[in-house]
Parts: sequence; structure tokens; C-alpha cells
Amino acid sequence: MKVQKPPYESYVGGVFISGWARFAHRFTQYYRTADLWTPPRLRTREWMFIPFGGGTPLRHKSFTDMQSVRNFLCERPQHSCFYSTAYWKRPHELKMADKDWLGADLIFDLDGDHLPGVTDKDFPAMIDVIQEQAWSLWNDFLEPDFGFKEEFLQVTFSGHRGFHLHYRDPKFFHLDSEARRELVSHIRGEGVEVSDLLERARNPNAKGWARRVKKGINSVVGKLDRIYAGDTKLLNSLTAALKDMMEREGIKGLRGKASVEKLAELMQAETRRDRVLNGRLVALNNHALLFQNLIRADTSVVLGSAGETDEVVTIDTRRQIRWPGSLHGKSGMRVTEFPLSRLDPDKSSSFDCLSEGIALSRQDTVSVEMIVDDAIARFDDRVIDSPAGEVIEIHEAGATFLILKGWAKLHN
Repeated sequence: MKVQKPPYESYVGGVFISGWARFAHRFTQYYRTADLWTPPRLRTREWMFIPFGGGTPLRHKSFTDMQSVRNFLCERPQHSCFYSTAYWKRPHELKMADKDWLGADLIFDLDGDHLPGVTDKDFPAMIDVIQEQAWSLWNDFLEPDFGFKEEFLQVTFSGHRGFHLHYRDPKFFHLDSEARRELVSHIRGEGVEVSDLLERARNPNAKGWARRVKKGINSVVGKLDRIYAGDTKLLNSLTAALKDMMEREGIKGLRGKASVEKLAELMQAETRRDRVLNGRLVALNNHALLFQNLIRADTSVVLGSAGETDEVVTIDTRRQIRWPGSLHGKSGMRVTEFPLSRLDPDKSSSFDCLSEGIALSRQDTVSVEMIVDDAIARFDDRVIDSPAGEVIEIHEAGATFLILKGWAKLHN
């Protein structure tokens, strides 16, 4: 009689392994041979690890070299690995007050699942959106508005649902939380009055938020055209971003789908459209304020609609961030560093995290059974869009992703 193994059990290396131990084993194999990235000022960093099996996170760890980190990970398998954005004089101390803060990197953390109207159930689409936002953060805000320099920047795919920008210009190390909050407030456009910027926006050499308003007018008009043509997905996401921005800042006024649809209809009049594109929003009468709010919601999505959690990462001077090169315990993918130029989604050489973030085997084939509907994933050129109950054959990297996401189980 054949013994049926529970769905998360398997044989690895001749050893019967159950549940999370399967993944702990594979993660350990990865860390034994992986080329490990060394954080600058390694000895001043505090490390944090989340163990497999739901154990308490391990805090207040410090290391003198990367071989010590490798030894630790091979002896005690970890679900996820983080290092501090802060530099500490005594990072191993158990009380934060005893660590003696020396400064901190500037970190920008953008997660796609925090965007209104976006879900990670369509994983490739979510990644496309958040990559656009990460590029916009740098290209439209950090470089032109603050003079950030590429030489101090490290860009990484988070290993799961977004991107991290690590900025290490020494002149920013000692910024306190309030100064960092002001930087985020500018990016989010808090307090920006579109009406006050319309005249400046007509200047071909407009800069800062005036330039963004100019671009925003064209962007919103284009999106309203798509909504008028029946793009309900865009209607949902744009309305969600609008509500998020207005509620966050306590703004009253039109914000529902019906109002946006009515605005899209008004925009179809050619004379009115021409006036709006030239910054004459009074042509919209009672819907002018709605249009202005749509510009802000559409333009300030970076660190605005990208979620409160993302904002906190930048402001917190004692934060932990995922260690580049480590494996993400919710996907099995690698936290992957890549050049800034490849963050631009419109370039032919644009970074493809759903291919280049794969770290585990593409050779070994595994049978998995999907346990959710409407989940879409992609590994290299293969798209997975299978209903619950369907059994698929896929490489180990893909199987690990689907299982750790809770979208599939091993099939016996």
C-alpha cells in the first residue's frame, strides 16, 4: 500500500523533510555558495533575521565580516534577512539607547501591493506599475528636486513586491526624522495647490511641481479618454488613488466613479479639451477642482499612494531593510541589485525581476496544485494563470514562489 505524504512534505537529499524545513534546507544551500554582498560599514550595522517556522525575529546581531554572516545562515536557516539602515557604535546592545546612533542611510521602499487599485494577484502587472513608480521617484523627484547623485545610489528589487532605493551620501547621514519627513512631504505634494501653479506650468522651462502639473494635465486627459472608452480597470485605480489622497489630506469634494466618468465625458468636447490642455481648467466649471485633485493623485502616487508603510521606512532612522543578495522568505526570489539605468521601464534593457530575480533551480521539475483562482505569475517567459485544482509542472524556483505565496501546494 502506498503511503500518501502530506502536501508540504518531500524527500530532499534522501532525507524526509516536512513543511517549512524543505525551504529552510534550500535556502541554506543557497547561502553556502552565494556571492554575498557586504554592506558599507559592516561592523556598525545591526542585523535582524526572521527564522523559518514562525519563530521570534532575532535582533541585535552584529558581525565583523561576511564569512561570519555566511556561517550563521548555514547553521541557522533564516526565512528573511535584514540589516539596519542606521550606523551604531555598539550595534549588538539589546537596548536601543545603548547602541549609540551614528547616522543612517536614506531608504525609499516602494511596494506594489500598497498602490490603490493594484493587487499582487496579478503579479506581473503589479511589478510593472511599481517599477514605473520607482523610476519616477528618482527621475522626477530625487535627482531634479534634491540633486541626488547616482554615485551614492544602490537600487534593488526587494525580492517580492517592489523596489528599494538605498541612498548613501554622507551629507544626509545625520538627518533626523523630521528632516526626512519634510523630504517625503515634498515628494507626496502635501499642500500643493494646482491652481497656483497653472501659470508657471505653461512655461516651457517649468521645474519642480509646476513641471509635474504640466505633465499631469496631459496624463489625466489621456487617462480620462481611456476611461470614456470603457477602461474600468483604470477607472477603479484612478478613483482609488484620488480617494486615498483626498482622505489622507482631509480634502472635501467630488471623488466617486460617477464624477470621474462625468469628467471623462466633458473632456470629449474639442474646444473644452484644448483649453484644459493649455491649463485653462475653468473650462471644466464645477469639475475643475476634481480635475486638479486628479492631477495631484496621479502625480503624487510615489510615496503617497505607495502606502503609509513606505513613507515610514524613509522617515525612520532606525529601520531595518532587506539585505541585497538574500532570499525573500515569501517568494524564494533574490533581493537583487541592478544599475539605475535599468530601472527605467521604457528602456529595452529594463530590469526584469521576474527573470533576473530567480535564484533557485530552473532545472529540477516539481508538480504543484494551484489552490487559488485568479492568480497570475510569470517566470522568465512562462506565464502561470491556472485555476484552483489544476496541477502544473514547473521548475523548483517557480514552485517555491507559488507555494510560499500560498497559491499552490506540492502535488503527490
